[in-house]
Amino acid sequence: MAAGESGAAVIGKSVQIRGEVNGSEDLIVDGVVEGTITLNDSRLTIGQNAKVSANISARDVVVVGSLNGDVRASGKVELRQGSSLTGDLTAARLSIEENANFKGKVDLVQNAAQKGQQAPEKK
Repeated sequence: MAAGESGAAVIGKSVQIRGEVNGSEDLIVDGVVEGTITLNDSRLTIGQNAKVSANISARDVVVVGSLNGDVRASGKVELRQGSSLTGDLTAARLSIEENANFKGKVDLVQNAAQKGQQAPEKK
C-alpha cells in the first residue's frame, strides 16, 4: 500500500519512535515504535516491516507485521496472514486470517454506536 493511495500518514521502515504517538488521521507504521499509540477516531495499520511494542487505542487496527502490546479498538481488529500479535485485545469485531499468530486474551464488546441499544433477550 503506497502512502499516496490512502491519504494516511506514514512512519517509514527506517524510522524509530520511542514515546507517545497521538493523532486524528489514519496512520501506517512500517518502522519501529515503542510506547503508546492513540488514534481514537482513526485507522492504524501495522505494516509488514513494522516492529511495534506499544499499547494501542484506535478505531480500527490492521496488523500485517509484528505487534507486542495491548489493543483497544472501538471498531475492528484484523490480523492478516503472517502477522504476529502478543497482548490482550478488546474490540467490537475481530478477524484472524490463516497463518496469523495471536497470543493473548480477547474481549469482544459492543461498540459505542450500539451501546444505547439493548440486545434481544434469548428464549
